[in-house]
Amino acid sequence: MTRLSRRYGPRAPGWAIAGVLLALCALLLPVPVTGARADTPLDLDSSGRITDTVGALGRRRAQVEAALDRLHTAHHVQVYVTYVRNFSGRAGRTWADSTADRNGLGPRDVLLAIATFGHQYAVSADKDSGFRQDQLDRVAAVAIAPALEQHDWAGAAIGAADGYRAVLEGKPVKAPRIRPGDSNPGADGLVPGDRRVWVPIACSAGLALILLHLGARRAARRRAARRAVLSATTPPGLARMAQPLTPLPELDAEAARNLVGTDDAVHTSAEELFFATAQLGERATRPFAEAVAYARGELAQAFRLRQQLDEAPHEDEDIRRHALDEICSRCTSANRRLDAESSAFDRLRGLRAHAKAILAHAEATARVLEPRIGTAEAALAALAQCRSAAALAPVGEHPAKARDRLAFAGAALAEARTALAERDGNRAAISLRAAEAALSQARTLADAVLRHSHELTGATARLRDAVAEAEAALQTAPEDHAARAVTEVLAETRRATAAGRHDPRSLLRRVDAAAAGLGHGPGGRPARAVLAARGEVSAARDFLATHRGAVGAPARTRLAEAERHLARAEADPEGAERASARADSLARQARALAEQDVDAYDTPFDDPCATHPARALGGALLGGIILAGLLPATFGGGETRGRLAG
Repeated sequence: MTRLSRRYGPRAPGWAIAGVLLALCALLLPVPVTGARADTPLDLDSSGRITDTVGALGRRRAQVEAALDRLHTAHHVQVYVTYVRNFSGRAGRTWADSTADRNGLGPRDVLLAIATFGHQYAVSADKDSGFRQDQLDRVAAVAIAPALEQHDWAGAAIGAADGYRAVLEGKPVKAPRIRPGDSNPGADGLVPGDRRVWVPIACSAGLALILLHLGARRAARRRAARRAVLSATTPPGLARMAQPLTPLPELDAEAARNLVGTDDAVHTSAEELFFATAQLGERATRPFAEAVAYARGELAQAFRLRQQLDEAPHEDEDIRRHALDEICSRCTSANRRLDAESSAFDRLRGLRAHAKAILAHAEATARVLEPRIGTAEAALAALAQCRSAAALAPVGEHPAKARDRLAFAGAALAEARTALAERDGNRAAISLRAAEAALSQARTLADAVLRHSHELTGATARLRDAVAEAEAALQTAPEDHAARAVTEVLAETRRATAAGRHDPRSLLRRVDAAAAGLGHGPGGRPARAVLAARGEVSAARDFLATHRGAVGAPARTRLAEAERHLARAEADPEGAERASARADSLARQARALAEQDVDAYDTPFDDPCATHPARALGGALLGGIILAGLLPATFGGGETRGRLAG
């Protein structure tokens, strides 16, 4: 990600620098502040582990540093603490993760971010920090939150450091000794330090202005020398400020990659979570379900920003850059949450330890799927007698692809059984995970066919209702262009249905669109619109999920926006018709874009003459079941979802 940074150059005129100093003096004066100052994710203080932008610590800074030293000495975990006014409108966790990423904090680094205005806080910890999520939550509840409630800003940091040390040593977390402090530090606009600091600064400002011009040339030479030194010694956060901005096309491509990668990680995590829940129950897997839900929320926000950029491209590069940075930040946050839970998920699931039970369950699932795919094939054959090719096209290839996924799963299960017989737990785990993913997609494809068949049947009944409503509305409608359009659409509908093979969903869409122009009450149109949109969104979602190895960011973005409008339609009856129409349109756009991506996708296994095992492997690649190196993806974010390769 990039950061916009504007500076005066080395040849800046003395009056400009003087203006900056005068502005600084004005900021130092104690003026009333009517609102909270917004602090965007910032560069941490390069001189230590504490960044106090509001003067919250006062004379207790040394006590906080001592607590941080104790933790680092005992366990080599470094805690960074930052105090700001607020989190600039972001969620605390997002702000903390963005700041940690911005400053390049390592796996054994923890960031405690405290916003004094509103008494908010957040903790950003890497998956390899040595802390489980329940441990972080315990320290927050026992040692951080109580101190902040009493405005003990230093006590919160001390409690956090001592609490982390306690959990690493297997001891109970203790509440810190509370020393209430200023309820709103920094509210008077002062920079960190004693309230009297502005007096000598203001008094010396005049003298500084006189000396400033005399030393301008000398300062320019010193700045040039200092830049040469900083290029080799500047800490990561400050170095980033000096780096050139990433060109917008590259940043745009980075955002697209992040969206695709994060969407794949969420899909894979949700798939494996399904099997884990069937194996262990909802109560045991609840923390991981929450992690998936959180990641989905962050991803939905990222897709929303991408859709806004696509709908109304900003000519202002700063606005576009900010939006792209936010997309990357949201994706990073989603991945970090999934990565943080991956180790605990592995311990709970125990793919290697419970391989025999998991194998038995997967084989039972495969046996059930075989006849279900047969049922889907039969339903599709029956529909072909009375429905047009266009009506069946969305699911026409699904049964064959479901059989390819099932064949791949069968081969993986056979390999897992062989590996277990040879006591090769790692190979068995890899094969089982690949089989589970393939079985999940086979089930999705078969279910999509059966659901589509049901929707076509329902659309036929709804089409009769829509025609009856339109005919009744025509009885009282004036003879105008709208009425003539409805009459024409109804005539075409009768001809199509009389001919036998037709697409009831397409006819229904046309009848309702024409009837809306008559100006009569909506009747059953909103309910029909919601059902139609729900069917289109589900069909697009299933297609993208089972072809995600080939699908890019534009199709995924349209689908996410379609899901958002569908949720709005289902929640708001008054605006249901309009929101459903938008969801329907976006879902069809998503499907069309995804089909283009799939058509352009090429693997060595796409040859129509390829053997069935080769086609099965090609289907696994197309579905994103296996990653580079033909190894399966698993629960986790971008850093951990390919860990079975290790």
